[in-house]
Amino acid sequence: MGQLIYVIEDDPAIRGELVEVLERQGFAVEAARTFDHLVEDIQRAAPSLVLLDLTLPGTDGQFVCRELRAVSSVPIIVLTSRTTEVDEVMSMTLGADDFIPKPYSSRVLVARIQALLRRTAPDDQGRVLEHAGLSLDLARSVASAAGGQVELTKNEMRILALLMQRAGTIVSREAIMRDLWDSDAFVDDNTLTVNINRLRATLEKIGVTGYLVTHRGRGYSV
Repeated sequence: MGQLIYVIEDDPAIRGELVEVLERQGFAVEAARTFDHLVEDIQRAAPSLVLLDLTLPGTDGQFVCRELRAVSSVPIIVLTSRTTEVDEVMSMTLGADDFIPKPYSSRVLVARIQALLRRTAPDDQGRVLEHAGLSLDLARSVASAAGGQVELTKNEMRILALLMQRAGTIVSREAIMRDLWDSDAFVDDNTLTVNINRLRATLEKIGVTGYLVTHRGRGYSV
């Protein structure tokens, strides 16, 4: 079996279908059967990626997303029938890496999982980017400045790394979305704005303000 996917879905039929689809693609799969201690269960399983429903018995998937992101940078895909813009924006704000509404295409789901796993693969061991007083350790997903250091989510790191690698030039929103999600066809434009704002807020924790520059109608730069 390949990488482990942890499935959090309370509907037995949908859960069984997900397990079957993923195992057929060569993934190892562990599915939650109870929902009382999900963060602890996920940490114990140490998966490569989490598929998270929002409507769960006794809890809410957005709460789980927030609690999990506080202790882990594991990639999270929200897979849900709650498809309002508010649900999508809130999920991404709380730390989800992707948002897929139900009903979904199995082929699209697998493609999105594979894309997320590719872009979060640890292929930058020992590499550090530096620009304008900020350092980015790609192996540890940690940004450092005179004010200290802070751990970044996968999306935050990808955005910051892309902008630092192209320091002094404007990177279009489309280019950033392609780098993050392999295709801008599936992604609401507002989702990128949410991720940019999250990155700004994270950098502010170490005293870095004004680092990301918005160029209206063109993109971003550092």
